[in-house]
Amino acid sequence: MISSMRISNSMFLRQTVVKRWQSAKIPLETNGTATAKVAAEAVGKSGGTTVASVPKPSGGLMNIAKDHPFAFQLGVATAKTAAADLLVQVVAEKKSFNEIDWKRNGIFVVFGFAYLGGFQYYLMVNKYRQWFPTMDRFAKLSFADKLKDTAGIMDAAKMVLFDLVVHLPIMYFPSYYMVKEVVGGETWNPADWARDGVTKYIHNAKDDLTAMVKLWGPSDCIQFVLPIHIRLPFRHVVSFFWTAYVSFTRGAIEESPEESTASVQES
Repeated sequence: MISSMRISNSMFLRQTVVKRWQSAKIPLETNGTATAKVAAEAVGKSGGTTVASVPKPSGGLMNIAKDHPFAFQLGVATAKTAAADLLVQVVAEKKSFNEIDWKRNGIFVVFGFAYLGGFQYYLMVNKYRQWFPTMDRFAKLSFADKLKDTAGIMDAAKMVLFDLVVHLPIMYFPSYYMVKEVVGGETWNPADWARDGVTKYIHNAKDDLTAMVKLWGPSDCIQFVLPIHIRLPFRHVVSFFWTAYVSFTRGAIEESPEESTASVQES
């Protein structure tokens, strides 16, 4: 009887070990080393039949952002940009659903997807990684260790300056105004898109750049010390409010300064 029970327990334990191998995809070893190791993990102190639980990967947003950083932030950028414009039209401008300017909203959808989600990731992850070699190492440090890393702090400061001096005024704003001309303009000539877009940007540059520095200066100081996979999602959250500002002040399809002056003279 006792011998039979021992054989039964041995068979049960062996089946448990095999199941653990199959679920964890552990290669079988003929010398019994893996058997002993897995069996030791499977057997509890109480006598031998409690199987240790196998942790399952979490499906939280942070894990999605970490595992699929480009796709995650691309979706966030597109949805956020469109939502911010709709919020401004409905709440700030008091439009009903039937009065929403979908052509104007299309400007933000296209710009959010192509520039904020696509080009900005290429710039701030791929190219920054080449230009600022301490970026990855610095991003993984604790805040206390970051304060001791002089080279990392210098590279983070360079990222802030590049964003404020080169990226936003020279790349972001001209691109936005040109996309606005592509979607809302009356011509299909790329030269006209560039000319009209840059003309409107120059006309609005003082106000645009002042607002840019006030928001993105402090925001960049936070963004460029965060872990890599959180940086662009954080930027998109801040950008929701920036997009609302741009939508409210620059979202409408307006005439170029020359066209506006000509129409006034003709009247």
